[in-house]
Amino acid sequence: MIEIHHTAVAGAPVAGAFDYVDDYRHVPSWMFGITKFDPIGEQDRGLGAVYDAAMKIGPKTLGSVVKVTGWERNSLIELESIDGLYTHSRWQFEAVGETETRLTVDFRYDLPGGLAGKALGRIIEPFVAQAIRHTDATLRRQVEEVARRSA
Repeated sequence: MIEIHHTAVAGAPVAGAFDYVDDYRHVPSWMFGITKFDPIGEQDRGLGAVYDAAMKIGPKTLGSVVKVTGWERNSLIELESIDGLYTHSRWQFEAVGETETRLTVDFRYDLPGGLAGKALGRIIEPFVAQAIRHTDATLRRQVEEVARRSA
């Protein structure tokens, strides 16, 4: 199991930051390795929404179907895999004044057991730190850019 916890502050109001992260169309542009994040069915956001996701890690592309299991406007987005590679992510949003938002994210990936899981772990491990830095910097830059344009 790989667990990641990260907190950062973005120069954007909480509503703007939440709306940006909550829009599935933006996910591949800021989340490291995500090449596909498409809704399954009519619902494309909020509690119960389901997405077909693909993540490229090194030479491998891993698929997963994720469902929104927790959702509170301007506060929380939680996703959990229901098929494929098991992942769990919890995004929390907290206003820091009127123009800044504290973003806290917890990710968990469960790799398969046996030799395949060990091999996959060796592939993924070097990318974890890079993925955190890329996702943090890209997401904050994009959220802040949208906030500036909206102001």
